[in-house]
Amino acid sequence: MQIRTGDTFDPRVIALLEHHVTAARAQTAPGSAHALDLAGLRAPDIAFWTGWDGETLVATGALKTLSADHGEVKSMHTLQTTRRRGFGGQMLRHIIAEARARGMSRLSLETGSWEYFKPAHALYRAHGFVPCGPFQGYVEDLNSLFLTLDLSS
Repeated sequence: MQIRTGDTFDPRVIALLEHHVTAARAQTAPGSAHALDLAGLRAPDIAFWTGWDGETLVATGALKTLSADHGEVKSMHTLQTTRRRGFGGQMLRHIIAEARARGMSRLSLETGSWEYFKPAHALYRAHGFVPCGPFQGYVEDLNSLFLTLDLSS
């Protein structure tokens, strides 16, 4: 997979992101979905990437800068038909490397707690993320799982 800076004006990217936001919101209780829409991904505190298998867009991922030493994983999504091929792991490793390169010592994320999100939980845990409490404006929510990764080691 080739990882590129994401183009939020590319129709292929827009279509995959719209699917991601729609699916996440459909699988989450009202008021508990925190997936970024296109406007959110265009914010100055967001770095956004796309993953390509040839000319096929297969993955997205983003890093939100919360502070100089703390980042948040956002918009992790893999095309349904290409799942279980390692693309999500490649994107996550890219985001982790970028966070380290920016001098961050902590990387956190929020994801849904429902069955639909279990593959994502396994991916994050396999990369060293551990449960934590809400961070940066999130509140305790039974529909959310909060995870963090210590990047200082």
